[in-house]
Amino acid sequence: MDKEKLGKIQKRMAELNVLIAKTKKRLPAHSTKPPVMMDLLEYEDEYDLLLKELNKFKTGE
Repeated sequence: MDKEKLGKIQKRMAELNVLIAKTKKRLPAHSTKPPVMMDLLEYEDEYDLLLKELNKFKTGE
C-alpha cells in the first residue's frame, strides 16, 4: 500500500469518526429509529474494514 492510499484511509476514518459521533447524538434514549441505527451500523462497518486495511499495512502484509 502506498502513502497516498494510506492517507486516504486515514482521512476517511477521521470522517467516519465524525459521522459516527453525530449519528450517536441523533439516537433517542428510547425507541431507536431504524434508519438512524442503519446509518450507524453502516459507518461502523466501514470503519472496521478500513481499520483492518490499516493494520495490514502497518504489519507489512
